[in-house]
Amino acid sequence: MNSLLKGLVGAASIAALGLGGAAKADDTIKFALLQDFTAVYTFVTDEYNQGQRDYVELINREGGIGGQQIELLIRDTGNEPQRGIEAYNRARREGAVLVDFLSTPVSRAAVNRVLDDEVVMITALHGRGDASDGTTFPFVFPMMATYWSQATVLLDYIDREAGGLEGKRIAHVYIDSPFGREPVPVMQALAERKGFEVRTFAYPSPGNEQSATWSDVRRFRPDHVILWGAGGGQAVSVREAIRNGIPVENVYSVVWMAETDARTIGADRAVGLKRFEAVGTGTDYPVMQRIMEHVVEPGHGAGPRENVGTTYYNIGVATMAVAVEGARIALEEFGAPLTGDKLRQGLEMVTEYDAEGMMPPVTLSSEDHQGGGYGRVSQWNGQAWEAVSDWFNAHQDVVWEEIKKDAAGFREGR
Repeated sequence: MNSLLKGLVGAASIAALGLGGAAKADDTIKFALLQDFTAVYTFVTDEYNQGQRDYVELINREGGIGGQQIELLIRDTGNEPQRGIEAYNRARREGAVLVDFLSTPVSRAAVNRVLDDEVVMITALHGRGDASDGTTFPFVFPMMATYWSQATVLLDYIDREAGGLEGKRIAHVYIDSPFGREPVPVMQALAERKGFEVRTFAYPSPGNEQSATWSDVRRFRPDHVILWGAGGGQAVSVREAIRNGIPVENVYSVVWMAETDARTIGADRAVGLKRFEAVGTGTDYPVMQRIMEHVVEPGHGAGPRENVGTTYYNIGVATMAVAVEGARIALEEFGAPLTGDKLRQGLEMVTEYDAEGMMPPVTLSSEDHQGGGYGRVSQWNGQAWEAVSDWFNAHQDVVWEEIKKDAAGFREGR
């Protein structure tokens, strides 16, 4: 059992404490973080969950939301849909108004339940991309760029900043799973629009062995490579690209490329590697400075200090920041107690929220639960990820064509 998972029950109880002591049960807002701490998503869960917990600790120590404290219900699902559903049912009975599984299989299995129960489910950087359609999925909030939007941002960056797309060869190298295949329709649509060739190259899960795939990539002679994997396979992909003569500066990644991946590749060898970035890294942002001052430095942090400011930690902070902003608006507009439906409406009123500059401005509405599909491109400089573009979105007409098509299929099957 990893170090973060130990003591989660105690940490969940502590999260309900503010400077004034324990909150009364009817004054407590409950968020359920029912995540995979032991199976598939362990490459991200520890840091992500630590960021969520530290942000909530900060909010509680600053007085909560409208005077109400937040209690976190934290349990391991092991990435198993049935365990996730059981944990969700328990959390709902305990009064949770929000759930975050950080697991595509579990969140997809829970969609119909949260819609029926009117419990908000956040699915930042995982889950169903078509849940961006708030008219079809009123209680599901991706709240950050879908994989479709990430693909369009990366391709648009190549088009504007890296020599253009017309006449170029783009290799999409991906883990052989629905996640890996998800951006393909968007890439193909843009290839037709922009006049470039895209070819797909799959490798088997978990991605430890990719040599045969990269032999095929080398024969294709791509101008640029876009990686669509996660976890340990990401470093393998970059090493194989380098071994096959592809300049690392021509390699781009989906959001799941972190500091640990760059160091596994080799901090110097990875210089020039680029990725989609959903949230800024480091601790220079005002919200991160407050976390350092009021949570980490006094010893109230939820995990190792060295994780603070990393990619996945900061994404966790950002998810809770948006959730808290939605809850704040809901309580101001509709009053206590906070319900799932009030929280939904509060989130749909979030406008140009950027967590004090740490993330792109997010505007949610009853129609758009993605928040605009913004991101930026960052590059490994040998020590850290450095932004090489401003926040922007791209080709949202193509993205929303996919969203609407898949959402219609969900409605027909529901």
